[in-house]
Amino acid sequence: MGSFTSSFCTLFSLTSILFLLSSISCEAQLSTIFYSKTCPNALATIRTSVRRAVSAERRMAASLIRLHFHDCFVQGCDASILLDETPSIQSEKTAFPNINSARGYNVIEDAKREVERICPGVVSCADILTLAARDASVAVGGPTWDVKLGRKDSTTANRAQANTDLPSPFADANTLISAFAVKGLNTRDMIALSGSHTLGQAQCFLFRSRIYSNATDIDPGFASTRRRQCPQTGGDTNLAPLDLVTPNSFDNNYFRNLVQRKGLLQSDQVLFTSASTNSIVLEYSRNPGAFAADFAAAMIKMGEIQPLLAPNGIVRRTCGAIN
Repeated sequence: MGSFTSSFCTLFSLTSILFLLSSISCEAQLSTIFYSKTCPNALATIRTSVRRAVSAERRMAASLIRLHFHDCFVQGCDASILLDETPSIQSEKTAFPNINSARGYNVIEDAKREVERICPGVVSCADILTLAARDASVAVGGPTWDVKLGRKDSTTANRAQANTDLPSPFADANTLISAFAVKGLNTRDMIALSGSHTLGQAQCFLFRSRIYSNATDIDPGFASTRRRQCPQTGGDTNLAPLDLVTPNSFDNNYFRNLVQRKGLLQSDQVLFTSASTNSIVLEYSRNPGAFAADFAAAMIKMGEIQPLLAPNGIVRRTCGAIN
């Protein structure tokens, strides 16, 4: 028995060491200088493309950040959300959280086209999407962060997972905490990432029940204002800014709104009403610097959820299709 135990422990130790070395090797493949030799102008080219798109439509910043989030939460940050429907691919674009909602595909495709001109077949769509989210934040006054690169693109999409893993706008705090924990993101990460709702807009059907609820967790004047563009019946796709104060600038007004019971989505307001998240919301409402720093850190963590690394995956020539 002692000999067996000793051998098992030795084997277990060797296996653990090999797993650790494998993990370190995979991590080493992601690097901030990944394209410094193979495509040195890639980052500047992508940045220019994103700035042009955001300059033409400020709302696009929110759309690009959301697109990256919706990609990473479904089989990792692999650009699977960009794949179009084919006989063999059930596109994530048609999943309930994305259909008639997710935007910015054309911006990523335009950036890809520009990069392909200078270094064909080198830069993945997954990396472009990750960089675009960072550049979109900066374009509207948000924080910047270093992006590790080297992701490959998937050859599959997962509509079913998009329907189950992307958080619902009607979720309670505990459900949100669990959904993010599964992806390796803690409660603080979840709240910081929710702060991206300082940008962008939501469709009427996603907040109608909240503004007509007459509940104690919504300011009556705020609810009345929002009802003007969101009738009790019809107008499902009518848009309203998630932050009425500065809808096109990255700041901490989202958290100030929550403290004032002016969160548009139920999944926003629960962050203030829940005891498990209330203190962090209060902190961010008072300290924009802390929010910006935590948002950047959380975006880095999110961008490294299960990346496809060589020899797995491919570099797509166009982001919507497999080569």
